[in-house]
Amino acid sequence: MKGKVRVLVIATSRKTRGGITAVVKAYEQADLWKRYHCKWIETHIDKCGFYKILYFIRGLFKFIFTAFSFDLIHIHMSEPSSAIRKVIFMWFSNLMHKKTIVHFHSYSSETTIYSKYKWIYRYLFVKTDCVLVLSEYWKKEINDAFELGDKVRIIYNPCVEPHFEKYYKKQKQILYAGTVNVRKGYCVLIKSFAKIAAKYSDWQIVFAGNGEVEQGKALAKELRIDDQVIFLGWVNGAAKDKTFQEASIFCLPSYAEGFPMSVLDALAYGLPMVTTPVGGLPDVLVHEKNSMVFEPGNINTLAEHLETLILNESLRKKLSKASLELSNEQFNIKTITQQLSVLYDDLL
Repeated sequence: MKGKVRVLVIATSRKTRGGITAVVKAYEQADLWKRYHCKWIETHIDKCGFYKILYFIRGLFKFIFTAFSFDLIHIHMSEPSSAIRKVIFMWFSNLMHKKTIVHFHSYSSETTIYSKYKWIYRYLFVKTDCVLVLSEYWKKEINDAFELGDKVRIIYNPCVEPHFEKYYKKQKQILYAGTVNVRKGYCVLIKSFAKIAAKYSDWQIVFAGNGEVEQGKALAKELRIDDQVIFLGWVNGAAKDKTFQEASIFCLPSYAEGFPMSVLDALAYGLPMVTTPVGGLPDVLVHEKNSMVFEPGNINTLAEHLETLILNESLRKKLSKASLELSNEQFNIKTITQQLSVLYDDLL
């Protein structure tokens, strides 16, 4: 059966920065992509408004003229603008009597399923054959809102094994990777590090990501730690390998998440983890067993955790080993795509 099944994937552009693109690219590199003859139709790109409209229209026409030859439509979406775009794809899919999956990547229930756009999500979730979410947290949230029962399934985002072209020596660096914005807590990290920076003047924070970079620089300067805070902007490829390899600690102090790809990258590179119990992270991260966990916004506790890891190399090694174990087992790309393969077969 697998040799005959064709899956059409609806998602944002390959050039768009973010978790959905990273997930679909990971699937694209896996054996699953060939076995199910997957095709990716891009419906959105990070450009100006007029170009976005043209890009969407082009994607829609591609979908209308190709969907009839596919057995399953796998729709990736997140925030309201993404969900609104997907309504028309769902309508056509239902019209053609296609099996569908809605893969929900949101980071906040308040901006999505409990917002004024709740009816959009209700329509998509009721009309699809399966709602795919990233964690137990999101399964509960969606069932509390819509009572969909077993229609909601969990498959975690995968870790992608790094391809090291060159090995870099560890530096005294704390890495933050992802969009630099308030939701992800970059201000919390800067303020926490400022409490201990003078004691550890040879340590730095490295921010890898675009967003509120100038605001971050201004805050670091205000707190007089700008010489210990580096903003790299968005990194990928060899620059990403170098950045993750050189880091000694990874920190993502988010207020809300789905299941962040930057955390999965940190696991794959074997970095000791400091993060918050938001979104899907409590499913797998346990304080002092495989990570250091603190409540969102708690500047003092984060400062304590960072200082503990800076001083305790043996703890860093313990958490590093735990990160690699999670990456190689629970979040291994082969494990995740096998679960997705089972789902495809179940639906068809």
